[in-house]
Amino acid sequence: MKRSTLIALKVLTWVACLSPAALLVYEAITNTLGPDPTSTITLTTGYNALLMLILSLAVTPVRTLFPRLNWLIKFRRLLGLFAFFYASLHLATYIALYMNFDLSVFKTDITKRRFIIMGFSAWLLLLPLAATSTTWAIRKLGGKRWNRLHKLVYFAAICGIIHYWWQVKPGVLTPMRFTIVLFVLLLARPVIAFMQKRKARPVPVT
Repeated sequence: MKRSTLIALKVLTWVACLSPAALLVYEAITNTLGPDPTSTITLTTGYNALLMLILSLAVTPVRTLFPRLNWLIKFRRLLGLFAFFYASLHLATYIALYMNFDLSVFKTDITKRRFIIMGFSAWLLLLPLAATSTTWAIRKLGGKRWNRLHKLVYFAAICGIIHYWWQVKPGVLTPMRFTIVLFVLLLARPVIAFMQKRKARPVPVT
């Protein structure tokens, strides 16, 4: 892929990923966040955190199945960082607008409300991944250790999906699409690994 094309795609990715946050800012300024602004901000940031995370997880299986799309690897880190960005906004909304910075409330919620526990666990799992997303961190940790650490992203995604299910009311199926896509992505990895191993197996001489 040409460098100019890659730069253009990265610019478009930045614009697309920042659009939900920019729209929230615009709606807050124009007072058009709806009847429950706090809920709007919470749902928007949480949804986009999961969306970015799942898109980042989709990069590896897609480029494995379609080698011509190998350039997608250059966007995986960016999508992962935006997932952490929206997850952090999601957490900040809860602390600032729901808790009003009352740490005693947070202490109670983090020990007794299961969807809060699961959501905070997802954020904690993403934290070291965001902190080690630089080229310097990869060199410092070494490729193998860095790869092992970044497998936490699977657990973060699972925690995020569970958090979503436990947050919505019984009977609401909005998390189902994310759940199905995540299940397919997690299943794709061992299936692709098995197929590659089988393909690389030497043909017995007859």
